[in-house]
Amino acid sequence: MKSKKQIPTVPFSKFIGNSLEILKNPLPFHHKNFTEQGDVFRLKIGFSNSVVFVRNAAFAEYVLQTNQKNYKKSKIQTEDLVKYVGKGLLTAEGEHWKKQRKLIQPAFHKKQLQSLLDSIKNAILSEYKKIEPNQVMDVFPILNDLAFQTVVKSLFSSAANQGDINRLQYITEAAQKMLVKELRQPYLGWWFTWSGEIEKHLKLTDEARQILKRIVAERRESQVKENDLLDMLLDAKYDDGNSMEEEQLIDEILILFTAGHETTSNALTFTTQLLALHPEWQEQIYNERVEIQEQSSDLMTLVTQSKICQQVVEEAMRLYPPVYFIDRVNIEADSFNGLDFEAGSNLLFSVYEMHRHPDLWEQPNHFNPERFTEGSRKFSSQYFPFGAGPRKCIGNNFAMFEMIIAISELTAMYKIHPKFDTIDITPLITLKPKNALLTFERRS
Repeated sequence: MKSKKQIPTVPFSKFIGNSLEILKNPLPFHHKNFTEQGDVFRLKIGFSNSVVFVRNAAFAEYVLQTNQKNYKKSKIQTEDLVKYVGKGLLTAEGEHWKKQRKLIQPAFHKKQLQSLLDSIKNAILSEYKKIEPNQVMDVFPILNDLAFQTVVKSLFSSAANQGDINRLQYITEAAQKMLVKELRQPYLGWWFTWSGEIEKHLKLTDEARQILKRIVAERRESQVKENDLLDMLLDAKYDDGNSMEEEQLIDEILILFTAGHETTSNALTFTTQLLALHPEWQEQIYNERVEIQEQSSDLMTLVTQSKICQQVVEEAMRLYPPVYFIDRVNIEADSFNGLDFEAGSNLLFSVYEMHRHPDLWEQPNHFNPERFTEGSRKFSSQYFPFGAGPRKCIGNNFAMFEMIIAISELTAMYKIHPKFDTIDITPLITLKPKNALLTFERRS
């Protein structure tokens, strides 16, 4: 009789003993466990609760794509995040998710996005005015504002005033920080409730919803078509001919703010830092842009023909994936590679570890955009910056277009120089940069 393989287990005592380090940055703790235990291990996070950590890319593809019907998102997204952003595409499950995905998908087709490219570029150039040449600057705040402004302008055109935009950005970021506290310190859940911290942030979320409802109402009353994402969402119809109800529309907009701005700003910051460390790639992007613009001034042509720029962004997201964990829970018991998983197992797939796995990538910690050249792309089963399968990020084209324009415009205007020793990270809900200190030398 063939014996079953046991999933290696890291005890609760080890989790508690490293809790302060985990709160600051859990990645070294997880990496140590992967190194010692293998590509799949169980971490006890309570006397009866545990999480299975995975850096096996084949297992990730199996769960996200091959057998995705047996897996749902975990409580982190379907309950914990829901209270701040509602049940939109990111947090919805089952038939509700299918219905919303089918409704919203057309708004993110490449042809539809083409009409937004000018707004995206204008938002980017407006934020780049904040750059002070030859001064040491932390570039993250600029790129964070850039990404938020890009989402806002693409959604609302000029409908939102700057005061509303600033308030929405503050609330979005405050809610994410609160959720991180809840997830990293589950043993303080009673305190977050008793002290009123959760209630305070729920009130902030309600304030954001009221701002968005006013913006939507003003658009409806104006009867003016801006051809932005808001118009697309308002015009979208279900199979029965009905439109989204207001609360659902607000949920989807909040999801776009949450998922669409921070991940992009993180990826742009890491890309910019890597370019600062590798100036030869700045010049390649710059020269590619010059060649493209000699042939056409069309923005869509720039986006689709900037292959070197795209490779650089893709390699940056390999090394520093903004969504560095993907969570799933199996509905029915399942097995993979001789390991058995009882129904309701909490699985966390470490995108960060899979993207740096020495068995999957040559020189995994080395910045090498050439691995993403045309004809060399063999990574669909081990590269997950936008997830995989039916629940792959609906905004992946939007994000790539935005990042290619942002990096192309930045390298056209400046040469970027590093003023940091190493690229530091702060893993929160997304993988955030820290101390992204740079100087920008204006091109002559």
